Amino acid sequence: MDSRTEPAESASESASEPEPPDAAIQAAASHDAAAQAHAWDTAARPPLLRELLLVVGLFAVYKVGRQLATGHTAEAFGNAHKVWDLERAVHLPGEGAVQTALLHSDTLVHIANTYYATIHFPATAGFLIWLYLRRPAHYIWARRVLAVVTGAALLGHLTFPLAPPRLLAEAGLIDTGQAYGPTVYGAHPATDSMANQFAAMPSLHFGWALMVAIGLIAATKSRWRWLWLLHPLLTLVVIVGTANHYWLDAIVATALLGIALAVIHLPHRTVTTAGRLQERAEVPVQEAPELVGAGR
Repeated sequence: MDSRTEPAESASESASEPEPPDAAIQAAASHDAAAQAHAWDTAARPPLLRELLLVVGLFAVYKVGRQLATGHTAEAFGNAHKVWDLERAVHLPGEGAVQTALLHSDTLVHIANTYYATIHFPATAGFLIWLYLRRPAHYIWARRVLAVVTGAALLGHLTFPLAPPRLLAEAGLIDTGQAYGPTVYGAHPATDSMANQFAAMPSLHFGWALMVAIGLIAATKSRWRWLWLLHPLLTLVVIVGTANHYWLDAIVATALLGIALAVIHLPHRTVTTAGRLQERAEVPVQEAPELVGAGR
């Protein structure tokens, strides 16, 4: 009789025992971590109107500053000869090799000119808008870095006016914008009221593109995020192949961005730290050790 009743008694005891609370605790902790992350991101997002006014104001200051750098034609061409000679002295590859590759196809040149004329501002604006909506803390970081790099570039344009290689006869390059279109510059730099054509160094086309790639890599976790580096790589090919910039323009922009990134650090709670917070919330709670002699 005893052997027959033991299974029933065991089943009854198992049914009466409460389920371990680990799953409920983990779910609650995970929910709390997600709520804290959302609250932190929301708190980090600055007011939209203030940001719009700030970005527009910075852009206006930059445009006015670039116009102040116009009119230094002789100095700009003198600096262009110095840059060209320096590149040859340190054995940098000739910009003409990239342009020759583009000139194999009229369509390819037209695409490169279109990329140069249309991608620069929309890509950077889209990058900042996405960060503002999805990664507010990263947005503040990226906006500060871009502001510092742009301010430093403006100072460079004012102190070191530089004619681009497409205007330098010694370079022997074609102004692909004028020859194939489209172009954002007038045919005569001295009378171009829309843009300062002597603001080649540093290249903000490349500096901004590199920051967009770095910012998206830092703010996302996808295994494919490193493909964003194709954007600055393509931009480099375009700005050199269309003869709008020297190699040194991109090198100086990279150096300025590196300094800005060294000074302006990522936000404390990044995507990585958020993932660690989530992992900590999912760690099972260890059972409390039984006290020897308890209940006796």
